[in-house]
This record gives sequence, structure tokens and C-alpha cells, in this order.
Amino acid sequence: MSNSNVLDYLNDPSPRTLGRSPLEWLERLHKPTVVHVTGRDPSRTRAMATLLHGNEPSGLFALHRWLLEQHTPEVNMLFLLGGVYPAKIPPMLSLRQPPGGLDLNRCFKEPFEGREGAIAQAILAELQKVQPECLLDVHNTSGTGPAFAVTITNDAAHQALTSLFTDRLIMTDLRLGALMEYSEQEVPTVTIECGGGQDEKAHQLAYEGLVRYTSRPDVLSLEEAEWDVEVLRNPIRVELAPEATIEYRLEPTGHADLTFPPDIEHRNFGIVSPDEPLGWIGHKGLSMLTAISHNRTENMEQVLRVEDGQIYPAQAIKAFMITTNPVIAKSDCLFYAVKATGEPIF
Repeated sequence: MSNSNVLDYLNDPSPRTLGRSPLEWLERLHKPTVVHVTGRDPSRTRAMATLLHGNEPSGLFALHRWLLEQHTPEVNMLFLLGGVYPAKIPPMLSLRQPPGGLDLNRCFKEPFEGREGAIAQAILAELQKVQPECLLDVHNTSGTGPAFAVTITNDAAHQALTSLFTDRLIMTDLRLGALMEYSEQEVPTVTIECGGGQDEKAHQLAYEGLVRYTSRPDVLSLEEAEWDVEVLRNPIRVELAPEATIEYRLEPTGHADLTFPPDIEHRNFGIVSPDEPLGWIGHKGLSMLTAISHNRTENMEQVLRVEDGQIYPAQAIKAFMITTNPVIAKSDCLFYAVKATGEPIF
């Protein structure tokens, strides 16, 4: 299958083709879309993917605004809008992936199955063709909380890219088939998590970071960094068993395997001490959860413990990517955690 059967292409789009709002532009998109914008230096290209998940709009909003304002980038820009299909399902921008479909950001590896696999393979082919000097993948967090970046490589180039948007960088050796693993092609690649998808601050952060990314002659030099970057290494990924149930309530009903309080998102990037309860566990206990390290080993005893039906950290931890969306909590993960010091939990 050729890429043109999977992707649509826009070259230097004029404002009249973009609609007056991001939603109007999204209505006009029929497939996952590649946008090329010519830069002052056409010998170089930078790439940015966004909307890989249909309910994460900040990158789309930022790109639409940037295109309407008709910025001329420093170098050629390649923009990749992957999750157009789920984003367009009413109500727009509400579904992470199509019903019955795969998570697109877990499909950037063989065997490239289903429609999402074909889209991922086509996006990778575009990147191979253009050979960008760096790649950003702009997302929203599944819950509210501060912005951060994720990468599989921690060096000056990745910290410099991170600093265009935020001062927190998560470095992981865990491989899930995400686009950020393109970094293994020796192209500096960073995922940007802008904050909650309903948060105006997240939309503004995405826009301001995009302006910096497109306007600076050098985005890979740490000398250009605006902030010192805090690096958190190899977080533990805490997941629910597929058959487990979760509720978000002030008190447990006794019907769920796990109950979190409705304001659990406020724990994001905060330190939780071993005497602070996170929630309540059902009669099946911690067997309904897994704590997976970067080397795929189980580390639950170092992450969580149970006392009188409540869940506590086994040690002081810093947690992030906590969500109150039960669908995402089950299909993706509950949260990630490192030691309070930022060091990995082993």
C-alpha cells in the first residue's frame, strides 16, 4: 500500500484552507495528514508529530494557530497528524483511539497490524524519506498535572529539545512501540506531554514551544536551553490487570478492585510518603496490579504496600501520569513512579 493511500499531504497551506478554528480544520481533514512548510534553510528539516491520540488536542491547536499566523520557520518543517480518525468521531477530540482500534502510539514497530499499524508504518516512511535532524511528538497527559518530556536517550541534545517546553525529562529504557523510539535511528526524539487536554495552559505551552522549535537556528545545543532540566530515570509503570475494575470515589463501595479518590491527579509530580494513603484495594489485593520496570521485571513490593485495606507507597515516591479516566487507567497504565529523589526504583 502506498503512503498516498494512507496519508494526505498539505504543502505550505494558506490560511484560507485551514478554517477559522482548529475544529473547522479538523473537519476538513479526511486522513492522517502530513504538512510540509518551507523554511529559510531548505537544506535541513525538523519534524513534529501530534494528535497521535484523538483526545489530545494541544499540538493540533498550536499547529493551527502557528500556520494561520504564517510563520516562516528557520528550517523546513514536517508536521505529522496521526490520529485524525478518532479525533473526528463525535464528540470531536474525545476518543484516544477508535472503538475496537489500536493505540497508534504503540504501533511504531513490526508487525504494523491493522489500520493503525499502516498509519504508523507510513509515518515512519515519511521520516525516513525526509531525514529530519530531530523529532518531537506532542501529547497531552491523560490527567491534569504539570508538563514533562519523555525520551529513551538522555544527552545534551535531548535535554535541549526538552527545555523548549519544560524542565522535567523522564528517561526510560522500556520499549512499547511508541514514536519516541525513533530515537534509536540516531535522530534526537522527545515526547512532550503538555499537561491536561482541557487545560488552556497546556495549549499555550504547546504553541510557545512550537514557536521556539521552529524559529531557532539551533535547537540541539544545551547552550540554547532556557531551564535546567531535571532528569528522572527509568520509572516503574504500574498497570491494572485486564479484568480488574477501578472507581474514583471519596470512599470505596466494596465493588471495585481498586478505588482512588477523585482528586488523585493532584499527586502528579508530588512526593508521596510511605504513611500517605493513595487509595483502597479490593479483596483480591495487589494481585490486580503489576509494577513493571524497564527490564520487564516485577517490583511491586518496592512500590506499593497494603495496610487495613488501603494502599500506601512502599517508600517515598514521586508519581506522574496519574489519571482519573478509568478507560485510560485500564488500557494504558495507572501511573509511573520513581523514588522521591528521582532515582529509579529497583
